[in-house]
Amino acid sequence: MAETAPKPVDSSASSAPAVHIVYTERPQGEEPEAYHIRTLTAVLGSEEAAKEALLYSYKTAASGFSAKLTPEQVAEISKQPGVLQVVPSRKLELHSGVSVSGARLH
Repeated sequence: MAETAPKPVDSSASSAPAVHIVYTERPQGEEPEAYHIRTLTAVLGSEEAAKEALLYSYKTAASGFSAKLTPEQVAEISKQPGVLQVVPSRKLELHSGVSVSGARLH
């Protein structure tokens, strides 16, 4: 059995922006999207950069937003007032023929 050599680590990939979900407290007296942009602006340095990074503002079931952030930006935004949690966004796919509970569909 042949051994495979470990893949070299691409340091540029580890600092590349990735989509994250940022959960926040519900803003009081301010529109959620404006609050989300203000929170991003504090980390990214400008409102323009914040608007460019913002992908979606969540306003109904949860308060938060999705944005493209580098690992350094994730660390910084995690320290911002009102930020509850920052998690990487994951794409989940359902397997065909299987229901959510795991029973086979006929």
